[in-house]
Amino acid sequence: MLDQRNPRIIVFALSGIGDALMFTPALKIMRDNLPSARIDVVVMYKGSEEILRSTGFADRVIRFDFLNDGAFKALRFMFSLTGKYTHSVNVYPANRKEYNLISLLAGAMKRGAAEYKRSDFVNLGFINNITVPEDDSRHNAETNIMLVNKMFGFPPGEKPGLVFNTSDKDDEWAAEYLGKIRGDKRMVIGMHPGCSTLKNHIMRRWAPEKFAELADILSKKYNAAVLIFGGPEEDELKNYIKSKTTGGSVFVVNAPSLSKSAALIKLCSGFVTNDSSLMHVAAAMRVKTVAIIGPTNTSYIYPWGTEHRIASLNLECAPCFFYSPKPLSCSRTDVQFKCVRELTPEAMLKRLGELIPEFH
Repeated sequence: MLDQRNPRIIVFALSGIGDALMFTPALKIMRDNLPSARIDVVVMYKGSEEILRSTGFADRVIRFDFLNDGAFKALRFMFSLTGKYTHSVNVYPANRKEYNLISLLAGAMKRGAAEYKRSDFVNLGFINNITVPEDDSRHNAETNIMLVNKMFGFPPGEKPGLVFNTSDKDDEWAAEYLGKIRGDKRMVIGMHPGCSTLKNHIMRRWAPEKFAELADILSKKYNAAVLIFGGPEEDELKNYIKSKTTGGSVFVVNAPSLSKSAALIKLCSGFVTNDSSLMHVAAAMRVKTVAIIGPTNTSYIYPWGTEHRIASLNLECAPCFFYSPKPLSCSRTDVQFKCVRELTPEAMLKRLGELIPEFH
């Protein structure tokens, strides 16, 4: 019989790197209030594993590829967890029936998740027996905090920042990298032109040609070094943007790990980014961030715990994407995804100027 006073908790952070990072405030609250609890976290992505290991809040971070390892291996993995935990937590957002079934198979008697405003029943939300209602005006990090507060009876009020700890080696790598390229540049601005491509979310991206135009303005007019970040799957995109610039101080970053990218982002004066995992990494590094957010509800995912500005046209049809298994789509008949496509480099520069006086 497992002791409910000394809980054994399994957290499922399966939905993505940014979502895992937005759970770290809640994970910190759990560890601070339950120092002797067993806390294990299951992830699907290497970046999520890297982030959550860095916090030191979990006893184990287990990576299992539910997407590619097949149903038999997945079931065998889940049955290996059955009976070991008193509580399971589905990181918000995780409104797919597969995530709720995985939580059920873990066998915990107390199963926590958000109660979604859309498609909760058809995605088996009733499997969860401790829930907090989804609120379109509330940030994901805050929803996660409310969930763990309710599950374990923690007092409300504490709202920590995102946590991603870089190592001394990461910081040394970043300092050496920057030392080689910075030269006489007054400041360093990071950019992330990518984002998830799942469920048509590639349409959230600002045009690469506009990233290139902004990079040229920053490097030529303001004597800034511009670093283009992204994962290995975004190499073609990064190199394309570099090829469209004419200044000599625009650099493609090919960091060997997410933590080294984070360490380099930490040295930037500002960061311009699509709605992406690196937007949240920049927030965790407490870097001033301009976030390009079109169809997504900005209340959910703005850069938590850092100075930021949202670059948006504030169209009457926005936000049009809420958490759902459905792919991203646009109902406009004039310009598809106008909310992103008609943002200009000048508008982005204005947002940067609101954060960094040198760009006024």
